Amino acid sequence: MSKRDYYEVLGVSKSASKDEIKKAYRKLSKKYHPDINKEPDAESKFKEVKEAYEVLSDDQKKAHYDQFGHTDPNQGFGGSGDFGGFGGGGFGGFEDIFNTFFGGGGNGRRRDPNAPRQGADLQYTMALSFEDAVFGKETDVEIPREETCETCEGSGAKPGTKPVTCQHCQGTGQLNVEQNTPFGKIVNRRVCNHCNGTGKEIKFKCSTCHGTGKVKKRRKIHVKIPAGIDDGQQLRVTGQGEPGVNGGPAGDLYIVFHVREHEFFERDGDDVYCEMPVTFVQATLGDDIEIPTLHGKVKLKVPAGTQTGTKFRLKGKGIPNVRGYGTGDQHIIVRIVTPTKLSEKQKQLLQEFAEISGQVPQGEQEESFFSKVKRAFKGE
Repeated sequence: MSKRDYYEVLGVSKSASKDEIKKAYRKLSKKYHPDINKEPDAESKFKEVKEAYEVLSDDQKKAHYDQFGHTDPNQGFGGSGDFGGFGGGGFGGFEDIFNTFFGGGGNGRRRDPNAPRQGADLQYTMALSFEDAVFGKETDVEIPREETCETCEGSGAKPGTKPVTCQHCQGTGQLNVEQNTPFGKIVNRRVCNHCNGTGKEIKFKCSTCHGTGKVKKRRKIHVKIPAGIDDGQQLRVTGQGEPGVNGGPAGDLYIVFHVREHEFFERDGDDVYCEMPVTFVQATLGDDIEIPTLHGKVKLKVPAGTQTGTKFRLKGKGIPNVRGYGTGDQHIIVRIVTPTKLSEKQKQLLQEFAEISGQVPQGEQEESFFSKVKRAFKGE
């Protein structure tokens, strides 16, 4: 199945700015996050959105994708180099043919089954409150992972015994199988099915791990979450993934954060936005009002005559940059609250206010308007 176009995945045009791409990613990642969306295909769509953003948010990867799309120009016959475009990557598709018939490719090399190999990486999704994402915190997480068996110290053999050289492959980890073809007899090299390519056999298996050398455990890991982490971002904890093979290093743990929305604040990068209700009297006469911020309450002076939709900025009252590049701002949008229930006294005072201000009642305004229309038809 072919991959969808990354721009189509995020719903943006090829001329979209970085901010537009980021906003589209944040919106879709929240929509399809597996912790929120329980539809069967939500996880696959979340991964698709994340993959598209990782490419289009990187200038170099984006330029490569714009030129070549999902096609890798260095594979098959499309690569550059000597031999008419075969490149230096093992003759493209012909390497698979050599592997099949001669066991090891054109250069005759194969991977040592007993060589140290790094363990697999793990991923863990952590839900955070808005405040914890802003200020960071330290916490412990429990990760289910494979660990080296302590009983056999990872050998897979019963204590007091050791693995022995495989008698079937003589420790090479591979078997040569002869095949008769129209071209003659061909030797096909395959992974030894007796030792699974390790070159060693375990005569007496460990009773704890049953010969695998690994056991499943839940490991508690202490994590320091940096201040300013955003929804969809991830933190790498080095060496906390699956254990390595044959003494190789462990993989890494990637913690992906899902930040819950706040009931009052809305985040945009390192800035926060909020709407502040102001009464008709406060907006008209001006007032000093108390504003909640992420860093505590502050006083804000509302000038007389302030209109609804007016914006104020509180510098440095936003979110700390996760990489330490300062702190964002808080933006306040004024919303004037119109009273819905008035007493007779209040109505009377407002009527007097309208008369003093020279405001014409609505009925008189309509009469005046229709009079102008009549005069226009009469040519007056």
